[in-house]
Amino acid sequence: MKWLPKLLFLFSFCSLICSCNPQQTLPYYVDNPNNKQLNYLALGDSYTIGQSVCTTCRFPEQLKTRLQSTFSTNPFLLQVIAKTGWTTTNLISEINLANPSTNFDLVTLLIGVNNQYQNKPFSLYEQEFPALVEKAIQLAKGDKSNVIVVSIPDYAYTPYGQGSSTISSQINAYNTFAQNYCSQNQIEFVNITDITQQGLINPALVATDGLHPSELAYAQFAERILPKAISILAN
Repeated sequence: MKWLPKLLFLFSFCSLICSCNPQQTLPYYVDNPNNKQLNYLALGDSYTIGQSVCTTCRFPEQLKTRLQSTFSTNPFLLQVIAKTGWTTTNLISEINLANPSTNFDLVTLLIGVNNQYQNKPFSLYEQEFPALVEKAIQLAKGDKSNVIVVSIPDYAYTPYGQGSSTISSQINAYNTFAQNYCSQNQIEFVNITDITQQGLINPALVATDGLHPSELAYAQFAERILPKAISILAN
């Protein structure tokens, strides 16, 4: 019976070979999800374009860099549609003009401060913010789970804002509306406002213009958004 162990080994080996899926052994396939390009779209205003900081200092770039460390085999494409001074109306118009593709794996949306700053009716935000979320979903492959809404920074806590309770309460109203809308519609919402509310006691969080977030503040934005973004891209 000395041959029995060898026979059993040979049978097990043959069974393993026959049960293998050939595609699973070819990691160089073009459609291998580990190597696919990941596309990230950032929508917003000065807080997304990074007013008064370097291009690589703004939070979408810092978030992209952190994501690349996690998904090291994936090439990344970042597209930004944002400009200082844009309201919800401007952003809707510019998205339609840019006509981006609808194949983004991740879309972030941060908008509303200029509606407040320019004294636009709050009802305009109530109408256009949901429209922008729907647009973001369309661009995110039609999947709302690929979208992250980021709260509006509180510029009352800057040398420009001088601790204004009026500014802070108005920003809070915008953020409360956005957060409630996202909660009701199962949209990911990340609050970064509290980071900016440290601006007067930690001047390093404010850019040299005395109004916008600094590179350090944007780094903290990116760190807070990162876990949600990793979860989205890992699925």
